[in-house]
Amino acid sequence: MTFLAKFCSLFILASIFIQGSLGELVCEKLPTDICVLAISSAGKRCVLEKYKNENGATEYQCSTSEVVVGSMSEYLETDECVKACGVDRNMVGISSDNLMEPRFTSKLCSPACYNNCPNVIDLYSKLAQGEGVYLPALCKKQQRNPRRAMVELMSSGAAPGPVYSTDVSSTLVADSPAPSPA
Repeated sequence: MTFLAKFCSLFILASIFIQGSLGELVCEKLPTDICVLAISSAGKRCVLEKYKNENGATEYQCSTSEVVVGSMSEYLETDECVKACGVDRNMVGISSDNLMEPRFTSKLCSPACYNNCPNVIDLYSKLAQGEGVYLPALCKKQQRNPRRAMVELMSSGAAPGPVYSTDVSSTLVADSPAPSPA
């Protein structure tokens, strides 16, 4: 046997042994610091959720979402991809809000992320699609003209969360209409 054949055989056996000894990847058993962007053995995304414990303190737990990833399972995102893509391991829930941030979109569309981090790109492609945006097209525009890409994203119907004003009168009072000609 050649060295390459021996190495491949050893790698396959080690993979089978590790898989059998470690069992399934279950979101609820993951530590919170690696939960975000993990994919369970069932192919569902793990999500970080926050709750109040019996003492009223905020705590976090990893849970299985209903979001199914068709092409991956048993996956923990690498620190390299987290850094390259600008994602936050402490992100609670799954949201497209980050797409509204020019710095985030710039990192997401960077070659280091876009070409090397399929899990992150899959997630944000689906989130963008839910907002009516095609991520590959957004990334092409982002590389050519970042400001225009953000303007187009905002005009696509994708909108950031609610904005609240502390001055209620400015939102309730409108200018008087011009008098109609007599």
